[in-house]
Amino acid sequence: MNTDELIAHARARFDHAAARRTLKEKYQGKMIFGWNGGMWQAGPELQNTLLACPGTEAVLLDLYENPVKVATRELMTMSQERWQEQMNAWLAEYEELNKNR
Repeated sequence: MNTDELIAHARARFDHAAARRTLKEKYQGKMIFGWNGGMWQAGPELQNTLLACPGTEAVLLDLYENPVKVATRELMTMSQERWQEQMNAWLAEYEELNKNR
């Protein structure tokens, strides 16, 4: 491999890594949603916290450390829907990125 080919290969790898980081940041931002006076980030952490709460209501800290009284089942449904919707979109873009590499 000559120098030009090595440089082109290194640039392609760097561009791909940067595109993956950008894609991750994009979809992590889309996981955030407002509900019932609080800001939440959909994901396994929130969902596990909700599963650990006994009963149908709980007081949780939102993203900004504000205590918010929530209906656990409703918040769980919202979180699961947002999480799955965004993860499916992320996967589709990720596969397209890998295909174009």
